[in-house]
Amino acid sequence: MSNPTNYYISRKPRLLKEFDLCVKYSHHVLARYFGGENVNALVAETRREFENLIPQLPFIGGKQPFTEFIVFTGMLLAVYRVNKAHGKTAEETGELVYEIGGAFLRAYPAVLLRMFGRMNFSRLYLKRLQKRAIESHQRKYPDDYVYDFIEGDGKNFDYGVDYLECASCKFLAKQGAPELAPYLCPVDILYSEALGWGLTRTMTLAEGADKCDFRFKRGGPTKVAVPISMQHMVARNK
Repeated sequence: MSNPTNYYISRKPRLLKEFDLCVKYSHHVLARYFGGENVNALVAETRREFENLIPQLPFIGGKQPFTEFIVFTGMLLAVYRVNKAHGKTAEETGELVYEIGGAFLRAYPAVLLRMFGRMNFSRLYLKRLQKRAIESHQRKYPDDYVYDFIEGDGKNFDYGVDYLECASCKFLAKQGAPELAPYLCPVDILYSEALGWGLTRTMTLAEGADKCDFRFKRGGPTKVAVPISMQHMVARNK
């Protein structure tokens, strides 16, 4: 099994490369967002902040899909800390994160994104998701997600996931930035629309609910509640 103490540290070069790739695809967004400031200097500052966070990322089992969520959360926390140091709010960071997410997805061919989206409805994927849901309740890794797999109703949704504990929320709370969490969730709208998830979600742990109620309907419409302060951003990017 991977050693929790050095899992992320041993992968630091790759994680920094992922950061650089994200910056490459969203540089035009950053230039507009930080108009008049030295964007390259801000990117370098954010990269250093993310590098410092790498050893602090919570170990949740190593190589598995949710680990990427944690890495992404670490990147966004780095963005928030630098933004905050330059007078930006959590809300403003949420808007930037939403635009970065859109730029990143637009860098890939739509047909490729749809192909990846279909994989989220395959028998193999769902079987693994069910297995991980059961295992998550063992709480082998305290900082991990805990969730239930919800069987589809044959009409309104194909399957669902109820997150009862969120690793990203736990991490941000430990890092003293719980206020950022609600502003990261709207990015799911972009992924749902790009990958054809047909995601419906009415509540999130980040906003104080007792769970995040994800429901997926392949090819269906995306219906996700977002913070009031982010609604204009979502509407503008439709």
